[in-house]
Amino acid sequence: MNQLLASVLRAHGGVERWNSFSNVAATIVSGGQLLDRKAPQAPEPRRVMVSTHRQASSITPFGTADRLARFTPNRVTVETLDGDMLSERTNPREHFAGHDLDTAWDPLDRAYFGGYTQWIYLNAPFMFTLPGVTVEEGAPLRHGDETWRALRVTLPPDIVSHSAVQTFYFGDDFLLRRQDYTLDIAGGCNVAHYTSDLAESNGLLIPNRRRAYLCDDNYNVLEDRLLIWIDYTDIQIS
Repeated sequence: MNQLLASVLRAHGGVERWNSFSNVAATIVSGGQLLDRKAPQAPEPRRVMVSTHRQASSITPFGTADRLARFTPNRVTVETLDGDMLSERTNPREHFAGHDLDTAWDPLDRAYFGGYTQWIYLNAPFMFTLPGVTVEEGAPLRHGDETWRALRVTLPPDIVSHSAVQTFYFGDDFLLRRQDYTLDIAGGCNVAHYTSDLAESNGLLIPNRRRAYLCDDNYNVLEDRLLIWIDYTDIQIS
């Protein structure tokens, strides 16, 4: 295993511990310029549940208090809390063809985006060890007085995300600081995504706070372009 990756996994609680659990749940509130443009939503907290061993997640409430969204890479649904399906879409990634930052989303688009993002955010960095994922150390990033080491992560086709190749940066303590990617479902713009305020659950550490900014072509942050903010509470790993 890559030496930096091994240190990162230990710092976040250890992959052996992670593998002993099946799900991560958290309460989230979110907003930002991207969501305001594409899918304005109610400010009420939502409960997210993600699987640790396969790419699947759910979000409730979704739109209204009596609905939830379910996500897998090849299918998204909106359902009642009793399990009655209201709408579904297979091969949901294809629906984003031709989208840019200003293209509006329908509820199933939002279910897909929310589903894969929360799965990545609540499973990183442990999902780097899943079958088909490749990891190599990249160029470090200078941030103020700190130098953050980088892991360049390439995802296999069966794991969907913002982009297939992403770079994750870690501080001297080997804890996650930043995640860079292209937002392929919105025209391929560059994004720098900062994490902070780590929470502990069952000996594992997950960020409570995320802030994602639009970047220029060289990944310099445009500080007035906060695309997405997410705050987490009550993170539970089971």
